[in-house]
Amino acid sequence: MSDTHRPSTAALPALYALPAAWHSENGTPPPRRLIAADDTLRAEAAYRLACEGTALLWQGDYPGALRLLHAMRRRAERRRPRSAPDSPAEAFRQHRRERARLARVLGMLLVPLDADHRVRLHRAPDVHEACLAAYGPLLDNRIVSLRELLGVIGAHQWRTRGVDVPALGARIHPHYGVFSPVRGEYVDLVGRAPLPPAVQADPTAYDLGTGTGVLAALLARRGLRKVLVTDSNPRALACARDNAHRLGLTDRIETAGAGLYPPGRDRAALVVCNPPWLPGRPNSTLDEGVYDRDSRMLHGFLDGLAGRLLPGGEGWLILSDLAERLGLRSRADLLGTVSTAGLRITGRLDTVPRHPRATASERADPLLRAARSAEVTSLWRLVTA
Repeated sequence: MSDTHRPSTAALPALYALPAAWHSENGTPPPRRLIAADDTLRAEAAYRLACEGTALLWQGDYPGALRLLHAMRRRAERRRPRSAPDSPAEAFRQHRRERARLARVLGMLLVPLDADHRVRLHRAPDVHEACLAAYGPLLDNRIVSLRELLGVIGAHQWRTRGVDVPALGARIHPHYGVFSPVRGEYVDLVGRAPLPPAVQADPTAYDLGTGTGVLAALLARRGLRKVLVTDSNPRALACARDNAHRLGLTDRIETAGAGLYPPGRDRAALVVCNPPWLPGRPNSTLDEGVYDRDSRMLHGFLDGLAGRLLPGGEGWLILSDLAERLGLRSRADLLGTVSTAGLRITGRLDTVPRHPRATASERADPLLRAARSAEVTSLWRLVTA
């Protein structure tokens, strides 16, 4: 993969159509331009072609594809923005643009996948179980992004071994496309918040946007007899059911559809919502666990809460203040939305997040790094005004 010389790509065979059906879980459209690629293609040329919108269908061995992908990533991450951001909000927007560009460029390296979920490359690993779990049965051969395939493999490893959740005293097994509870501090908040008085008479709860079902499981372990969970992502509902089964809680946790609130007008003693913490447009299924387009889920939860609480009941909003520190939302906006919804704040628990390793762009940008280092995650206890 040496790139000492800039090679010509004239000898590379052009492919005017994909030799198999295109597959993308994120809804990425099939590439418009495509060439066959192998170890004769140098990394610099591959990166340039990908930046120009030409996809590379790999025909060498699997380790060679991995080497090329890593080499392309190194080149992509060396690229620096033309101007330094002048505010945390602009630093964040620049960070998102760079992440989207990185995903687009690295997504141009493609590999063939058989209908039996096997990569048709020499020395490829057995990915059958991982692909079956993520894609389900396939009727024909497919072409997939190597970057996506690596995500499928990694997600299956997480699903197999699970994520330890100390507050739960158990492991949660995330499915592909479902946000993993690796930042356990918000789970700790739900574990130590005092339950509302209404729970004594009617131990029911809603977990809105349940994801893996970790909060529903914790509420059930805390004595809630019935926890209804919702999520707009069908994978999340299946994941929540799977985890409830693993934990022996299927008699207490019930999936209740893809709407934000369960259908009907039933009320609950406790309504818990951990919406995506940042306003913004998600670019993938996993992004939907981080970015809340126009703060729709946040506003939907608050606007509907008063009509869904039993007397003496509470709504728990779990939210980071990172959006405020980045200038994407103000504390006054949040408090105003709470008040307009006919709610008042009866208490708040705070915690300092245990951040994973910062990304390269965050390490390079002091504004973004400062916002993350000062972040506070809160559980807001809300009641009807």
